[in-house]
Amino acid sequence: MKAYANILETIGDTPLVKLGRLVPPKSANVYAKLEFMNPGSAVKDRMAVHIIDKAEQAGLLKPGGTIVENTSGNTGFAVAMTAAVRGYRCIFTMPDKMSTEKVNALKGMGAEVVVTPTNVPADDPKSYYEVAKRLAREIPGAFYLNQYHNPDNIEAHYRSTGPEIWEQAEGEIDAFVGGLGTGGTVSGTARFLKEKKPSVRVVGVDPVGSVYYSYFKTGKLSEPHVYKVEGIGEDMLCKALDFSVLDDVRQVDDKQSFVMARRLAREEGMFCGGSSGAAVHVALQVAQELGPGKNVIVLLPDSGSRYISKFYSDEWMKDNGFVDPEDRLGTVRDLLQRRPQELITAFREDSAKDVVARMKHYGISQMPVLDRGSRAAVGMIHEYDLLDALLTNRIQYAQAIMPLVAPLQGRVTPDTAVSKLREIFSQDNVAVVVENERALAVVTKIDLIEYLGVKLQ
Repeated sequence: MKAYANILETIGDTPLVKLGRLVPPKSANVYAKLEFMNPGSAVKDRMAVHIIDKAEQAGLLKPGGTIVENTSGNTGFAVAMTAAVRGYRCIFTMPDKMSTEKVNALKGMGAEVVVTPTNVPADDPKSYYEVAKRLAREIPGAFYLNQYHNPDNIEAHYRSTGPEIWEQAEGEIDAFVGGLGTGGTVSGTARFLKEKKPSVRVVGVDPVGSVYYSYFKTGKLSEPHVYKVEGIGEDMLCKALDFSVLDDVRQVDDKQSFVMARRLAREEGMFCGGSSGAAVHVALQVAQELGPGKNVIVLLPDSGSRYISKFYSDEWMKDNGFVDPEDRLGTVRDLLQRRPQELITAFREDSAKDVVARMKHYGISQMPVLDRGSRAAVGMIHEYDLLDALLTNRIQYAQAIMPLVAPLQGRVTPDTAVSKLREIFSQDNVAVVVENERALAVVTKIDLIEYLGVKLQ
């Protein structure tokens, strides 16, 4: 009889499938690694079993023991699946933004779930990280999986996901794109692929509101804020993310993630989560940049079955402002068409003297900072930061401004609803309009006021 000994033996060997209708003309080929076809419907199956195997071997997890973990849902399900086979108790902490389907799935697998607030700092005692740590300390013999900082998270994908992709693609890989959550999936996979072919370009995908993009671009942490896409992004740096294997990090917003996930289902027949939509949104950008004859691999982490009450619901999309054709205020694109302006920018290598002169000439107090090669927006330079650095002798007039470049806050796209600008302005930021990593414009409060004065007449 051809049969597996248990469900855990079916993990891995997920297919690689070429995308068709979504890929624009004159683009590279895009192949999706369908990790939602694991038995737990997510890429996290690989990591969970690997870490638990190693914990058992090291004597950290004994028969009848308890596994504690903070999870956005998919790791929890994978751990619960493993625990069911091996006889462990599970307790998971989850932020309250996670879908009802995820919470109920964990409970259905026999796990205990503790729901915690989303909008608190990572080190707050009420955060899902800290609550998990406390439970692990208090429960005798508990094992804390610690996916965010466990090097075995990276090793799991170095040993399984990376080799699978390399074999399936027969080494014909030019770029690999994946979402950044704990970082383990992209780090382990990329590490293996780059050992085999150093020229493989690795692009991480980070949601607007997370800290990875700003840290990669400027070496500084931005102020995190809440976003709705699940499973990617963080409000802290994770030791399971190896920045050295990343060639680029790109941002996506919630709308881009959810719209692309819905298109994946309707145009490619792939029923995926929002993080898959985010990854494909960026993969299509990379494919256009590389052009015909190249190959892009994009990893689709989980199934859409866990988001039916969220972005697969038309009502939910409308309620959250992602589908609103009747929005009388229009989009940022509409605002820019009524108010064309020259965008004044700086490069990281520009001297403080040159930047001060530019600010004075144009009468501005801040400007986007670009990478000279790609011309991608990497941050902002503010008048106050320049003044403070010059007064305290932290920088000289002739020196480059890079140490003073702040993370790019208030990022929007041309398709962002004008009504969303209110949230950005309430935090005292300007809105920086970015499309395909290129800064297009800076929108201020007075720009919005002038636009509304005409629009609402």
